Amino acid sequence: MLKIFVAVAFVLIIGSMVSALYFMNHDRGTTKRMVWSLAARVGVSITLFLCLLLAYRLGWIEPTGIPIGR
Repeated sequence: MLKIFVAVAFVLIIGSMVSALYFMNHDRGTTKRMVWSLAARVGVSITLFLCLLLAYRLGWIEPTGIPIGR
């Protein structure tokens, strides 16, 4: 379930960046749609980070076990 949530969040982040690029090229600064798209990307990214941090704290996910120092 968590993998699906992360995948959907990444798709939303990429989609928001693409829409911001589209609005930047087509609106030419007449509207604030690009700003809202980038703000949505930041919001989704922060939400994803906090959800992953919470999942780690609750023990739902664990580190991969890669040794430190390699």
